[in-house]
Amino acid sequence: MFEVTTVHILIRLTLATVIAGIIGSDREYKNRPAGMRTHILVCLGACVIAMIQQEIAAQNVQFALSHLAIATVIRSDQARLIAQVVSGIGFLGAGTIIVTRHKIQGLTTAASLWATAGIGLAVGMGYYQIAVISSVFVIFVIVFLKKIIHINTLKKIEIKYKHKVATKEFIQDYFETHEIQVRDVNFSVTQDESNTIYTNVYRIEIPREMKYSQIVEDISMNKNIMTIRMVSV
Repeated sequence: MFEVTTVHILIRLTLATVIAGIIGSDREYKNRPAGMRTHILVCLGACVIAMIQQEIAAQNVQFALSHLAIATVIRSDQARLIAQVVSGIGFLGAGTIIVTRHKIQGLTTAASLWATAGIGLAVGMGYYQIAVISSVFVIFVIVFLKKIIHINTLKKIEIKYKHKVATKEFIQDYFETHEIQVRDVNFSVTQDESNTIYTNVYRIEIPREMKYSQIVEDISMNKNIMTIRMVSV
């Protein structure tokens, strides 16, 4: 156990800032709830707490060595403050998760904040090898993994329209033309004094190169389409 010097403090805070800045810049670029500054602050805060914990332990050891003649028992739990960071960061991460009626956003950002706090703790405790290697893995997962591995997930599209026969034929032709696989469909009808509104909820799988926003935009161009939106599976 050694004392945390000024040089150690500068190195650790700088490393924490750089690592968290790289992770946070990806979140900010993708317009997520927590950006670069938030990730840096989380990592710096965790780093500071880890250094405080290490300094407390070092001071306790020095006190014990300088008072050997006194029968004194000193307890220093290295994980006590760290445990508070791990549990506390969960509340901050929960604040980035946005739950709406149709989807959930912010899970990856919350996870990246939690991972960044762990990296900050590693840096603050002086475990540079753990911090650097783990940060490489975190950055790889956040920035590059989705570009390398693509998983076609099932999505639901809710379409409300009028003029049943013509519009339904248009939707089916669009799906076939763009090689969109329909795995399931639910159908309902509502009526008022002037119109009959048909609602189809399609569970679809799209080709890798196609985006869901493109589907919504293309189908909405039909004059019979009243509402089209993505809903959670």
